[in-house]
Amino acid sequence: MLVMFLLSFGFILLAYKIWGKMGLYMWIVITTIVANIQTVKTIDIFGVPVVLAVVLYSSSFLVTDILSENYGKKSAEKAVYIGFFAMITMTLVMNLSIYFIPSAEDFGHESIVSIFGFMPRIVLGSFAGYFVSQLHDVNAYEFWRKKLPEDKYLWVRNNFSTMVSQFIDTLIFTIIVYVGVFEFDYIIKLVFSQYIMKVLIAAADTPFLYIAKKMYKKNSLGE
Repeated sequence: MLVMFLLSFGFILLAYKIWGKMGLYMWIVITTIVANIQTVKTIDIFGVPVVLAVVLYSSSFLVTDILSENYGKKSAEKAVYIGFFAMITMTLVMNLSIYFIPSAEDFGHESIVSIFGFMPRIVLGSFAGYFVSQLHDVNAYEFWRKKLPEDKYLWVRNNFSTMVSQFIDTLIFTIIVYVGVFEFDYIIKLVFSQYIMKVLIAAADTPFLYIAKKMYKKNSLGE
């Protein structure tokens, strides 16, 4: 999981360094597509169940925070809407592909069905959780940015906005996607374990926000 964290958040800075704001929008697209695929897989960390997508999806909150910090609220909101478009496109295309009759030599159809056949419910949960939590994050970050504008409070803006938003997302997504699929006790464990993991990730991603802020000031990263 540590490797996944370093890889994901490192790629955010790399994309930002190479393509500026456009690199952040690119990462939002990557995150919304790949994380929704990873959601179908759960793993155990110290005996506690965690959805594999938790790290990659959490990185989207860092991206919107970077956009809010360096470019303003409208740029962060644009990223949220781009993520929606990516989800819709992937869902329609991949679910449509299920209905094509596979040839006799085909070997991937069952795998596609097993992953993307579950996708509509995942996307519904993602849409609801993503929309509410990301817009909350953007507005909360803007609130704290106006309340505490100094750079020394950058960690406050990042953590206070993201940690609440992550709880909103976790609760909405888990209820919509997993009720009726897993036992209630297991769902409670998922909510708790995922949120704790997201809180740790939110705290750990703060240095990456400082680096992105420094990159913006030093290199005048624009559009």
